[in-house]
Amino acid sequence: MADVRKEVLAIVSMVIEKAPDQIPPDAHLVQDIGADSMMALEILAALEKKYKIIIPEEKLKDLTTLNKIIELAESSLKKKVK
Repeated sequence: MADVRKEVLAIVSMVIEKAPDQIPPDAHLVQDIGADSMMALEILAALEKKYKIIIPEEKLKDLTTLNKIIELAESSLKKKVK
């Protein structure tokens, strides 16, 4: 699922207006990169639209790092395939 990784990075990069290479996979998006809750909602909405998945809003608090967002997208896609 390397494509998912790249696509999620592209979405996050676009929403928080930073170059992909400025977003370390384990950096905390709010504390380390300066994202805010509205950006997190935008990322969530973009993932849902791109992959045609539903991510419950209570998962929003889990979207703290790029790696966690990628994991969430991948697990949602796996559930969708079944």
